[in-house]
Amino acid sequence: MPDKFIAQPSRDVNAIVRLVADTAPAMLAYFDADTRTCRFANSHYAEHFGYTPQSIVGLDVQEIVGELVWAQIKPYLDTVSVDSTQTMRYTRQFKNEIGKVQHIEAVLRPHAENGVLKGLVALMTDVSHHHQVTQQIRDNEERMRKFAAITTEAIVLHRDGIIMDGNDALSRLVGYTINELRGTAILDYVGPEVRLRALKNLRSESEDRHESIAVHKSGLHIPVEVEAKTMPGENDSHRIVVLRDMTDRLQTRQRIDFLAQHDLLTHLPNRARLNHLLSDVIAKAAGQQSRLAVLSLDLDQFKFVNDSLSHRAGDLLLCEMAQRIQSALRPQDIVARVGGDDFVIVLPDNPSLLETEALVAQLRTPVEAPYQVEGTQLNVSLSVGIAMYPNDGQCPEALLSNAEAALQMAKARGRSFSQFYTPALEGRATRMLMQEQMLRNAVERGEFELHYQPQTLIQSGELAGFEALVRWKHPHRGLVSPNEFIGFAENRGLIAAVDRWVLNQACRQAKTWQDDGYLPVPVAVNLSAQEFRQRDVVQEVAQVLDDTGLDARYLHIEITETTLMLSGTHMQQTLHALKSLGVGLAIDDFGTGYSSLAYLRKHPIDRLKIDRSFVSDLPHNPDAAAIVNAIVQMGQSLHLEILAEGVESPEQLHMLRQMGCAMMQGFLVSAPMPADRAAAWMSQHCQMLQRQ
Repeated sequence: MPDKFIAQPSRDVNAIVRLVADTAPAMLAYFDADTRTCRFANSHYAEHFGYTPQSIVGLDVQEIVGELVWAQIKPYLDTVSVDSTQTMRYTRQFKNEIGKVQHIEAVLRPHAENGVLKGLVALMTDVSHHHQVTQQIRDNEERMRKFAAITTEAIVLHRDGIIMDGNDALSRLVGYTINELRGTAILDYVGPEVRLRALKNLRSESEDRHESIAVHKSGLHIPVEVEAKTMPGENDSHRIVVLRDMTDRLQTRQRIDFLAQHDLLTHLPNRARLNHLLSDVIAKAAGQQSRLAVLSLDLDQFKFVNDSLSHRAGDLLLCEMAQRIQSALRPQDIVARVGGDDFVIVLPDNPSLLETEALVAQLRTPVEAPYQVEGTQLNVSLSVGIAMYPNDGQCPEALLSNAEAALQMAKARGRSFSQFYTPALEGRATRMLMQEQMLRNAVERGEFELHYQPQTLIQSGELAGFEALVRWKHPHRGLVSPNEFIGFAENRGLIAAVDRWVLNQACRQAKTWQDDGYLPVPVAVNLSAQEFRQRDVVQEVAQVLDDTGLDARYLHIEITETTLMLSGTHMQQTLHALKSLGVGLAIDDFGTGYSSLAYLRKHPIDRLKIDRSFVSDLPHNPDAAAIVNAIVQMGQSLHLEILAEGVESPEQLHMLRQMGCAMMQGFLVSAPMPADRAAAWMSQHCQMLQRQ
């Protein structure tokens, strides 16, 4: 066979080897064992050192790589040269032409025949990307470690309920070291009262935020907020859980609840709390078919103390009186301060008329004894009105109203008298019927007028909106404030008609102002609980907006906390439907009701209005300051706007600004004004801000 047919396969093999070597992403070269000269290199290897595959052949290693690299790799070459059975692996780094550090992973594999070393195969791979990824992982882990160490929130990592790791905050929370916690069951540190729920969340891998109980090493139960996330892995997943100590938050919430249900001065139950307590006592008495007595108490000539001495002296007198009343009563009796010098006492456990009279007489001895207030001796007397359940009323409103009517009769007789309620006091009921008829006529004739009180931003003074406040144009008394007839209208079922008139008129006025070129700002309207119970509020609001042409974002609807708690799901659906119209939603007189964080979270509320009773005691009453600050902080955590009502002094404004309260409303800005004066005020206020 001719030679050319024998040589051809060899050339084909060489070409194939060259093609395969150049196609491989790695750098590949072969060196002679004795001379360490290059006999073969693929294109990647040659180009890495600045050669071509042809020009690099015949050069020795030191000449190819340079002195710096030679010093790094010579020990590995020497090792392979001595032991032809050993493959060497090493990694080195270098800077490329733009100064970026790169990493090369090299493999030196000896080529031996019959135990004689013939050559060395060098295989190099650029592992810079893998190194960067590894470094990023390390950096991320380091960042996570630092974050876990610095955060005050406890973090625990577990797989299938077995603790894998945690941070120092976890150790502080439960009192165990991390080493003690590793390998133990996470449920061991959960309070038994919530352990079943925790197990359910664990199995379902729920990621919903919820409240739980953590058990400290000392046995102390700590309220915590729990948030967990599932972290998928290659083989299985694990869970990372964040625990937040809720002790301070719950104490603040309990403090808010206490202050909202108790008089700030005497710490006795307030009127709202009294209504709940009295309802419970009435229900018990009804079940036992027994009597109870409701006493309405009033200090005679208390106004004289405030006017002749000071309000501080009056406050000290009321506090001392509250203590004396409490000390004279039985443990089961209830005493509340319902305003000013007005107190209410509830006597349960079936008291007779004689027993009630005896207790009132017994009460007078300590209450009417002389008081020493700031070096002045004060002598006071007590007037008492008494209503008996069930004869004088079978609900809190009736009993309190009739006890109040009896009190007024006692005061009319002179000082230090007591009076039981009797049917002879029905003249008051007759007057109420006349008042009701006049109010019905006012509704039918539209004898109302809206006044508008500005709401401004505390930091900048900019106008944020108006609250529409209704006035009754009484035929005999002139303009009557809402405090004197709104409650009466609610009791007589007339408030819905008043609400509808106010809503329509306020929206119409806001649109008129906008059409006249005034600054477009929202107008706030109060809607009563009856509106939400008896009517389709959403349809009514939508109709008014359509009729007046007012954009929904310029209407804010204000409701009380009591209204917020009406009818559960129905109320929630109604508020969400109103929100979908685009109107704003605010809680009026916040802090005086019984709403909780749970109610605020599930309803689409935009704004909380701090009740003026708290603001009026700023900055001198620490309890008032505490509750206002707590409401501001709570509102901010829920991303709600906070507006303080009844701001009347620069000192109050300064404290509210320091607390971070966003908006205010009160006489410090302006009293409520008729529409024409409100428009003039708006122009002057905007011009003043522009000059500033």
